Amino acid sequence: MRVCLLTPEPGHPLLAAAAALLEAAGHRVESLDPGAVDAAPADLADVYLLKSKTPQGLDLARELERRGAPVLNSAAATTLCQDRAEMAELALRAGLPFAGTRTYGSLAAWAAAEPLGGSPLVVKSRHSRRHDLVARVDDGARLRELADTWPQEPVVVQEFAPNSGWDHKLWAIGDRVFAALRRSELAPEGSGPTRSLSLAELPPGWADLVLRTGEAFSLDVYGVDLIDTGDGSPLIVDVNAFPGIRGQAGAPQALAALALARAAG
Repeated sequence: MRVCLLTPEPGHPLLAAAAALLEAAGHRVESLDPGAVDAAPADLADVYLLKSKTPQGLDLARELERRGAPVLNSAAATTLCQDRAEMAELALRAGLPFAGTRTYGSLAAWAAAEPLGGSPLVVKSRHSRRHDLVARVDDGARLRELADTWPQEPVVVQEFAPNSGWDHKLWAIGDRVFAALRRSELAPEGSGPTRSLSLAELPPGWADLVLRTGEAFSLDVYGVDLIDTGDGSPLIVDVNAFPGIRGQAGAPQALAALALARAAG
């Protein structure tokens, strides 16, 4: 089989380890940087792994799909996960326990339209990307500070759900689920270290919730960020297409197997 990685970083640990497994089994692995090509190659690979969220990467994936090539994840599913407003709408429509979300055309518009109540809020960039806005807002001073820095940023606003200060980072590759704990970037101490978890350490039903989320979002390789609201009930706060999934035993094997299964299918 020919497997092609659509990414500017083929040396990413998960991709590199999966590629090594595939090559050891006699398969051919290539990489293609979407930012370095003008069009899809004429000779198609058997399957493409889309680890790029740039406009060029998404356009290339759409062209490959149009020509009949299987792409993991699809361009449409990857694009949807970049829009937190659409993400929330789909999750709630699917009956998933997603944080209630309001959308504003700009942070300045929210600051002008909605006075703060007594409960803290979380404000995020509507369009997910590196170094985007994710912040807790407890008072008017903090809101004005953010509005001065990000005045025209389209945002989503969510109620802050009391929690332990640790995010449950759950990832899925096909039907394999992996888990870790990471201190939340909204915690007073800031984002912190990650500790792997076994599935047995998760509350009952959480792994199944991750797979339900992937089905609702039509994702093959994805992450789901969950917080425990205090009684074991999960709340989804984010869904990511093809995250890093670093340091998870068995993840490269799962990715290699999924790539071959989709290529064969």
